[in-house]
Amino acid sequence: MKYPRYEYSTEAELNIFEFESIGIKGKIVKLVQYTEMNIKGYYNLAFGDLDIITREINDGVITNNGMLLKF
Repeated sequence: MKYPRYEYSTEAELNIFEFESIGIKGKIVKLVQYTEMNIKGYYNLAFGDLDIITREINDGVITNNGMLLKF
């Protein structure tokens, strides 16, 4: 692969992915979640920081963590 990639974990249904953004602000846990919408075959994609209290996505925060490249 030409670009570095994140290690991630997921649950059995494969609709929530968790990974750590490692950058200038340290490690920040991120979530990506796919949710099927009311229209069959259409999905919503949510992305953001993990709220450690609710264990849900906080998509209202901008962390700008940058990226530490490892080659």
